Amino acid sequence: MFKISLAQWSLNRMLFAGELDPLDFPSIARDRFGLDAVEYVNVFINGGTPDAAFVTDLKRRAEDAGVRNLLIMVDREGALGDADDARRSTAIENHYKWVHAANVLGCHSIRVNAASSGTPDEQRDLAADGLRRLTEYAAEHELDVIVENHGGLSSNGAWLASVIRQVDHPNCGTLPDFGNFRIAEDQWYDRYRGVKELMPYARAVSAKSHDFDDAGNETNTDYFKMMKIVLDAGYRGYVGIEYEGDSMPEFDGTAATKALLERVRAELAGHYTRT
Repeated sequence: MFKISLAQWSLNRMLFAGELDPLDFPSIARDRFGLDAVEYVNVFINGGTPDAAFVTDLKRRAEDAGVRNLLIMVDREGALGDADDARRSTAIENHYKWVHAANVLGCHSIRVNAASSGTPDEQRDLAADGLRRLTEYAAEHELDVIVENHGGLSSNGAWLASVIRQVDHPNCGTLPDFGNFRIAEDQWYDRYRGVKELMPYARAVSAKSHDFDDAGNETNTDYFKMMKIVLDAGYRGYVGIEYEGDSMPEFDGTAATKALLERVRAELAGHYTRT
């Protein structure tokens, strides 16, 4: 019904601490977790500068490990919905190098953010403009641009879905994240509603996890309920493990998330069409 991939952010503490070499990430996914697909984070690709030698080496290592490169999550390159026209254009152009890197790696997408400012309607117009222009560039390289609910107004599922509709491009979609629905300090959007609203445009799914109970269930998200929403939308792609907790070592948290996804998949087998 779905395959499981590993998002690089799951190991971010060890990567930032220098305990892991980012170039070893594909082999870690394969050898330690038995997974055949990965999702990169741009800050771990040569420290955020995707020079040709590093990207080529990373591609070779993934191929050697028998691992598929799915996407690059791109942050820290400016707001695609910046209210200032010049800064918005700069942010768009800052993403071009990640389009090129993703193309070399054989990814299907780059994941971006829809940060902006102003009223919700103003932010929708600005974000849609930036996303449309970037998507048109990415489409020339046969890549998709997908947007994650990632804080602020983007964590409002209905709003982000409206942005994608306004972009109105076949190469622009979403990456619904199970946990990123914090709109403001004390304001949260319903995660199940948000994922349901974003799934019609999903090109990837992020199974965010933080903590687990003694039965192996994630304490913040009902994975059975959430995966039913994902599957009911007709999605049959990869679901990415993204462990973000600090109550256990990252390898353990990643393994716990994988085990939970496998259990959900086994228990839901027979209820959904496999592809």
